Amino acid sequence: MKIEIFDQSYNLQAEDDESYLRELAAFVDEKMRAVAESTRQVDSTRVAVLAALNLADELFTVRQRLKQIEGPLRQRVERCVRLVEKTLEASA
Repeated sequence: MKIEIFDQSYNLQAEDDESYLRELAAFVDEKMRAVAESTRQVDSTRVAVLAALNLADELFTVRQRLKQIEGPLRQRVERCVRLVEKTLEASA
């Protein structure tokens, strides 16, 4: 399949969901265009690196938020499981 990112065409083999790959390409294209507009860069390599840094920042931020949520959530689930187990033991 053929996709276009920042006015460059790429031929890719899509083994699974082509629409998902097109969505990813559109997302990357949008990020690169936003970086190019905000920095007034025209060099596609520089734009790609800056867009990659922005995407990496977003990924790291989401990972950090997930870690903050995951710990307390895991504790609550474990507490619920213990309560269910106690209730089942008491009713047996």
